[in-house]
Order: sequence, then structure tokens, then C-alpha cells
Amino acid sequence: TNSNTAPNTQNMRMAAPTTSSSLEETTLDEPVSETLNRELRAIANKMHKVAWMNSDSKAELRNWDLWGPLVLCLVLAITLSTSATHATVMDAKGRPLKPDHQDESAPVFASVFVIVWCGAAVVTINAVLLGGTVSFFQSICVLGYCVFPLTIAALVCMGIGWSGCVSRVCLLVRLSATGVGLLWSTKASMGFLDEVVTSKRSALAAYPVYLFYAAIAWIIIIRSSP
Repeated sequence: TNSNTAPNTQNMRMAAPTTSSSLEETTLDEPVSETLNRELRAIANKMHKVAWMNSDSKAELRNWDLWGPLVLCLVLAITLSTSATHATVMDAKGRPLKPDHQDESAPVFASVFVIVWCGAAVVTINAVLLGGTVSFFQSICVLGYCVFPLTIAALVCMGIGWSGCVSRVCLLVRLSATGVGLLWSTKASMGFLDEVVTSKRSALAAYPVYLFYAAIAWIIIIRSSP
């Protein structure tokens, strides 16, 4: 019996380097373009799961990553820092009006970046203090991906702001797009946080989440004004 056990143990030790080396080959030896394509497909898949919530969405976002939230944060910050900054507004006679404000692109970019990441961190800490069974980075991932609807709303509002439209219809479209994005983001994020926070404390967990996305929505409305 001892003679049979020794070769089996030796074979297992010899098989371990082979398995690890095969894993290294699949990740280290592949082209950079293939790695980027795989990561981008994973990010797009998770965005799709947020946009169209279903039973598989929660399981998908449990595999957290920070690339998607970083991309969404950069797109949102760049959009809000450039929207309506160079929009041409016409007066009643069709003449362009000069903007009476200075370029605030850099401060807005930094503010949006800080609000997204610090706000997500505060919401995560609040969920943990309420007894939530969620890891820090997993919650950051969920909250970051759920910014996707507000990012789409920011792009819509940016287009309206760049057009210089000041009619009530354009204002209504901006408010509607931002409101839908706010509700969509809040509902999507709460669908995940409800699983890690008890039902008795769900309201305490939902309130900071709503404030977090409401702050972003308010910035979208302000920055998209021509």
C-alpha cells in the first residue's frame, strides 16, 4: 500500500506545475489585443446585465472588477466636463451669445470623479455597518456599473446642450432622460444590495444610494444647461 501511495503522491506533485504552467500560458502568452477584447466583452456583458435586469444579472456582477466602473466614470466625467461648455446659444435675433462663465472643465471633471468613487465608498461602508454581507470591492463594482443609465442620460443631455436648444421641449427631454436614468440606476443597485442587507434595514441602505445617484443626476442637469 505504501508503495502505491508514493507514486500517486509523486504524480500529483508533477501534475501541479503542468496545470499552473498551462494557466500561465493562457494568460501571459496571448496577444494584448485578445486580452483587451476579452476584457471589453466582459465589461459590455455586465453593462447589458445592468441595463436589462434578469435572474442572471446578480450572479454576473458578483464576479467584481473595477475596469468597467473606471471606464463609466471616465466617460461620465469627460461628458459632464465638456457638455454645454462650448455650446452656441442664440438670442432672439439669431446672433450668438458669449457665455458669461469661465471654463470649468477641469474642476467639474475632478468633482465628478471624486463624487463617483468616494460616494460609492461611503455607500459601501454604510451597507457594511448595517450588517451587510458584501465585500468592499464587490459593492464598488455594483455601484459603479449601475452608473451606466446615468451615463447614457448624460450623453443625451450633452447632445441637447451642444445644440443650444433652450425651448421647453428640450428642457423636458433633459429632465425626463435624467429622471429615468436616476430611477434606473437606483433600482438596479438596490436589486443587488437587497440581498446583502436585511429587509428591516433596507430603507437605511437605500437612502444613501438614492442620494448618491441624485447628486450625479443634479450635476447632469446643471452641466447640460446651455
